[in-house]
Amino acid sequence: MTVTSPAAKVGERPVEVIDREGMVVRFCGDSGDGMQLAGTQMTNTSAAFGNDVSTLPDFPAEIRAPAGSLAGVSGFQLNFSSNPLQTPGDEVNALIAMNPAALKANLEDLEEGGILIVNEDAFTKQNLAKAKYEENPLENDSLKSYRLFKVPVDKLNLEATKDTGLSGRAASRCRNFFALGLTYWLFGRPLDSTLKWITDKFGTKPAVADANAKALKAGYNFGDTTEMFGAKYYIPKAKLKSGTYRKLSGNQATALGLIAAAKLANQPLFYASYPITPASDILHELSRHKNYKVRTFQAEDEISAMTAIIGASFAGNMAVTGTSGPGVALKSEGLGLAVMAELPMVIVNVQRGGPSTGLPTKTEQADLNQAILGRNGEAPMCVLAAATPADCFDMALEAFRIAVEYMTPVLLLTDGYLANGSEPWRIPASNELPAIKINHPKAGDEFRPYERDEKLSRPWAVPGTPGLQHRIGGLEKKEVTGEVCYESENHQRMIDLRRKKIQGIVKTIPLVEVYGDQTDDLLVLGWGSTYGAITSAVDRCRAKGMKVSSAHLRYLDPMPGNLGDVLKSFKKVLIPEMNCGQLLHRIRSTYLIDAEGFHKVQGKPFMISEIEAKIRETLEGGL
Repeated sequence: MTVTSPAAKVGERPVEVIDREGMVVRFCGDSGDGMQLAGTQMTNTSAAFGNDVSTLPDFPAEIRAPAGSLAGVSGFQLNFSSNPLQTPGDEVNALIAMNPAALKANLEDLEEGGILIVNEDAFTKQNLAKAKYEENPLENDSLKSYRLFKVPVDKLNLEATKDTGLSGRAASRCRNFFALGLTYWLFGRPLDSTLKWITDKFGTKPAVADANAKALKAGYNFGDTTEMFGAKYYIPKAKLKSGTYRKLSGNQATALGLIAAAKLANQPLFYASYPITPASDILHELSRHKNYKVRTFQAEDEISAMTAIIGASFAGNMAVTGTSGPGVALKSEGLGLAVMAELPMVIVNVQRGGPSTGLPTKTEQADLNQAILGRNGEAPMCVLAAATPADCFDMALEAFRIAVEYMTPVLLLTDGYLANGSEPWRIPASNELPAIKINHPKAGDEFRPYERDEKLSRPWAVPGTPGLQHRIGGLEKKEVTGEVCYESENHQRMIDLRRKKIQGIVKTIPLVEVYGDQTDDLLVLGWGSTYGAITSAVDRCRAKGMKVSSAHLRYLDPMPGNLGDVLKSFKKVLIPEMNCGQLLHRIRSTYLIDAEGFHKVQGKPFMISEIEAKIRETLEGGL
């Protein structure tokens, strides 16, 4: 049936409009083709249109990989829907490939019968050789399983931008906006927000702004005027919880959560870090907010970043450092000093593939053992993990709440999947945020530097306050007085107190909740960024009548107080992780539960279908 699209403009040709609940679209090309920008613009437009969105950027690991090579392919996947989303999607419904290498690297993820739009101008003999194609896939039957649309993007883009005054090389950089404009037409997206972005971004370079705007419109008009596309798609607005929303990534959410915590505590925020993928964007975001008493320090190395926040915390600041797994390894001695000094601070670990340099642009959650155990001596530390990009905001707040209430460093785990992915975030009202209260001792107060309150926290004294001088450093302190003390009995006592303090955090964290029935054949237990895939897989399985539920951990040390009872109420427990079983071993040793692991260490997040298949296999294997 031919209908008029609700998003269509006056004058567009009549075209069949196919209603869909959602679409998964992936832009891919060379690292210089602007695929991240195109994907981000489509994400922003879809979010403004009212869809729920979830994204997965995929960056090449090599900074300057040869143009057109497989190592240099960059991609951006967007899932936009009229229904609430948990993941960026499994199979891709529409793939836009700008060159042969992008096609080869991404084709396996495109569903059978999916939309495949390729820039046919890039399929030259040289580019085919770089992608290791022996023959041109556009000229044989290798793509017959897909709806292939060969578009001369380079030629049409140069024609659209020829009167802008830009050189041919400069104008060619606008081809991502031509592809974006075509995609906007295909999925009924308006051009307005991207045209405004172009004006704001390139306002001081009118020729560049004009070229990008013309390329975007040309791509849109090509879709409307060509007979190549017999249909377009309409995805209605999503029904989200009422409120004001903005789209943000996990790293942005972490930064905003840190700022909010400092504002709630009425203290300045000090952030020190050494640039490292994929955590650097936290530094970039925080550096934009000096008006909120945020001070950022780009350190010369990871060690100095760690010791800088120890000093900042000692001085009374809300202190944070951010890094990835290799950086945490370098910070380990400083972390031990922070534990010994019993000062509040937050360490954000945006996990990536390891060990060593590993896969710097890919995701993993293999730093759990490092977070809990990666220090010399008995050095207990609270460990938290965010579950979604937006949840990074809440967990950053929670990390600071715990840090100041219990006078302890707190380690917050995110990962590359959460950090770079984005989703709509409902901006909370101020009365929805937790209270973070700080009571620095004042001059004249009776002061004992290692005397403890009911939570076993010592006082947080600000240097320079008369009468509050005390010893600080890595040597063991005497209970109550804080003098350096080598007595064996005192050391035992202080070790026990520090561990008991961390264990006591369980009293102020929420109980773990079961998604589904409280007792069932199978519980799927996850932590960190596996949340979306696990929840979606459990939904699918329950809809098919399978007796399966799920639970998710955001508190990893200590774990929620009711976790043992929850685990024992299920016949079998399955733990999917992007590592080789780190939570699995902890659950087995702590609760004596014969849980089963499901491990993936490929630099990629779990797909819903993978966990769904594993649930079916586990249930059919006998309980």
